[in-house]
Amino acid sequence: MKLNLTKPLIVFDLETTGLDLVKDRVIQISYIKANPDGTEKRQNLFVNPGKPIPQEITELTGISNDDVKGQPTFKELAAGLAEEFKGCDFAGFNSNHFDIPMLAEEFLRAGIDFDFSRCRLIDVQTIFHKMERRNLAAAYKFYCGRKMEDDFEAHRADQDTEATYRVLQAELDMYAPGKQEEPERQLNNDMDELAEFSKTNNNVDFAGRIVWKEMKDAAGNVLTDKDGKPRLQEAFNFGKYKGWSVAEVLNRDPGYFSWMLSNDFTYNTKQVLTRIRLKEYTNRKG
Repeated sequence: MKLNLTKPLIVFDLETTGLDLVKDRVIQISYIKANPDGTEKRQNLFVNPGKPIPQEITELTGISNDDVKGQPTFKELAAGLAEEFKGCDFAGFNSNHFDIPMLAEEFLRAGIDFDFSRCRLIDVQTIFHKMERRNLAAAYKFYCGRKMEDDFEAHRADQDTEATYRVLQAELDMYAPGKQEEPERQLNNDMDELAEFSKTNNNVDFAGRIVWKEMKDAAGNVLTDKDGKPRLQEAFNFGKYKGWSVAEVLNRDPGYFSWMLSNDFTYNTKQVLTRIRLKEYTNRKG
């Protein structure tokens, strides 16, 4: 459907060196400028972040340090982009949570106070989530073919538990091998497989302060186990030691352990950190 525009709309996406609004930088900005008269302008720009692109970002985006070498910095692009975006609205996928805040930070770092409060900000992901709900009631209707309110009382833990159990059984029925042609839409009735499939992150603790990270040798090659799978180690996911092995930090800076235990981290994070410390102590003694 053709968009009903009263002023230009910038549909855009950013690739960055990471997700930290303060420390990370844009490495690519692509946008479509859709005008009310029906004309469109497409632009794709690589941006020199002024810092190395982490290997995991290169693996994710395909953008390497060589791709941005010699490209303009965001500061060099900022004035032109601000002029291009002047008087426009913005749209993106998850843009209100990340891309717009990151773009605002980059403009401010370049000394340009671009006022997004005057723009209408449209987030396609939010529309998707609100229109195609992913709550228990929606799952029950989709998998079990009935409305939850017809079978259960609302917001009762025992009722929700029963509904969840029925949804899980119905999911295994729907995605059983033989009922779905595409392999990626098949799920075996196996708890190990279901647990692995349910993972949405690589967190070690629930808060994501510590994550699993691939181990690499001095040359940057990923180390593998006897089955050929990458060997993993716990790494910090925040602060001055972000990306560092927890074991290495505890060895180099023992006071960091005490600092974390005495500060406002979750009990689970402290529990996980303590277990890692005890494991490393035991390994050294052994």
